[in-house]
This record gives sequence, structure tokens and C-alpha cells, in this order.
Amino acid sequence: MPATVSGMTAVHDTTTGEPLHDVRLRVNDVWQEARVPARRLLSDFLRHDLRLTGTHVGCEHGVCGACTVLLDGAPVRSCLLLAVTVSGQSVTTVEGLGSPEAMHPVQQAFRECHGLQCGFCTPGFLTTAAAYLAQHPSPTEAEAREAISGNLCRCTGYQNIVRSVLRAAEIARERTPSASDR
Repeated sequence: MPATVSGMTAVHDTTTGEPLHDVRLRVNDVWQEARVPARRLLSDFLRHDLRLTGTHVGCEHGVCGACTVLLDGAPVRSCLLLAVTVSGQSVTTVEGLGSPEAMHPVQQAFRECHGLQCGFCTPGFLTTAAAYLAQHPSPTEAEAREAISGNLCRCTGYQNIVRSVLRAAEIARERTPSASDR
């Protein structure tokens, strides 16, 4: 017989017996709902429950930045957040930035400037750069370096990543009509 709490039936995982909780998130502009254990990390929810495998899990301690997603537009480490704690909010993963046909400026710039090698860290860099450039459309090289300083790449010397961030800013400005063009 199911357990009840305050007259409501508690739902439990049939294999572990762990209580499940309803989670509702707007992920890449689509509302998603699921029942998950309270300890399900946002990174695992995205990867395993929603099959959005662009969010990578590296260190699992919030240090490397590979799991960075945008939560209500701000970059966060999805390996440090429980899915139940962000219910009702909006998450943008690397899959939600753009598509091959309509790339986000950071995606286009990383492609043009060879801002990746193995690609494992790239989703975190892309989401971090997208959030930064939305607030700072004309960064200097030093500012671009500071913006990505929380993300680690084991393959590059960061030169092409910094060039990519600066190029993404240029692309975004080129795509935005000036007041005189309107």
C-alpha cells in the first residue's frame, strides 16, 4: 500500500523504494515534466531523463565547467544543483543555443576560430560565453579571458577559445541592427 503524507499518496521508485518528486522545467523553451528522486542532479536529469547529452559531466565538483547550463539566463554548474531545486525555472543547454542551420554567434565563432579540440569542454564554454556576451557585447581580450576563467580545457592553450569569444561578440554585433538602420 502506498504511503501517504498529509492525505497525499507518496510515489516511490519501484526499484529503490526512494521517494519521487515532480519536477517541471522549461528546457530549451519546452516545458518538461518528470518524477525524479530528490537527489537527482540537474546534469543527470538533463542527460539521462531528457536525453540532452550535450551537457557534459567532468569533475562532478563544479570546478571544470563542462556541465555549465543557463538557469534563467545565468551560467550555473548543473552538477551542483538538484533538479527539484530548480523546478519552475528555465534551463538552456548547449542544444538550446542554436542549430546547424541557425547557429548562435558563439557556436559560429567556435567553428570559425577552431575554439575546440576534443570538444568535451565546449558546451560549457559555449553557454558561459553566450551568457557573458549577452551582458557584455564588446569585451576586451582580458575581459574575454576573465569571462571563461571558470572553465577548464585540457586540450588547448585557450588562445582559440579567447579568439572565439571575441569573434562571437563581432558576429552578434553584425547581426544586431544599429539604431540608424531601423
